[in-house]
Amino acid sequence: MKKTSLFLLGIILGALATYFFCPRLPKDESSETKIVKPMGVITQAQAKELNANWTLHRKAAVDSAAQKQGRNQDDRSTWWSLADVENYLVYAKSQSDSLGYDMTGIRLYLGVYGKNAGQTKKDLTTMFMVPTGKITKSEASVIMFPLKDGDLPVDPLNEGNGGSTSYPN
Repeated sequence: MKKTSLFLLGIILGALATYFFCPRLPKDESSETKIVKPMGVITQAQAKELNANWTLHRKAAVDSAAQKQGRNQDDRSTWWSLADVENYLVYAKSQSDSLGYDMTGIRLYLGVYGKNAGQTKKDLTTMFMVPTGKITKSEASVIMFPLKDGDLPVDPLNEGNGGSTSYPN
């Protein structure tokens, strides 16, 4: 009987110690994802102003290339599905990691299709995204850290759908 009561006392003390000394996640953090507004988010009014400025200062020059190809105007935006963007980010992160880079962002570039792109794309605008980051491999160098994030040697994402002719009003 004495051994059984000591055994039960040990179990109770062990359970109490586990309860008080083992870390637990607060209920609000474990059940919900915290949404953080990214830096650089602008208002709809600011976006409309930027679009109007582009139209005022760039539209004529850009559309002249499209007119040479028999189109009224060039694309001024590119659309990718949410699934394509999410899949590309996972792909680019994986490729960056395997090449020894720490992917820290995405850079968007404007490009122009060349003469071999076919009549529907020839000399017209496109946009593509390139992962950016820093090397994580240790290499001998005088500079111990990169001064800024650079483009990573991972295949960029292109082939979005040509966008609208202006930002929605």
